[in-house]
Amino acid sequence: MTIQAIKEQLEQAEHPIAKSFHTGDHFKVLLFGFKKGMKLEDHTAHHPTKLLVLEGEVIYHQPKKDVRMKQFDEIDIPAEVEHSVAALEDAMILLTQG
Repeated sequence: MTIQAIKEQLEQAEHPIAKSFHTGDHFKVLLFGFKKGMKLEDHTAHHPTKLLVLEGEVIYHQPKKDVRMKQFDEIDIPAEVEHSVAALEDAMILLTQG
């Protein structure tokens, strides 16, 4: 139901919608929904993270690196590295941290 809730909230949203999917003692799994053109601005994660595109298409950006990602593409995001994610079309991504 988490993905469906994100999609419903996106209908009226102006920014990406994030929801916790699963949390443990040493990890966190998050879901982010985007409408085309939405962007998570530059930020850092305090733990190593894996980004997986569940649907749609996004651009992952970190200094000197831009990666166009489509459904089922994945990338490792190092801890403390500034990065951003922008939606080229409606998209859903899954982030695993820890």
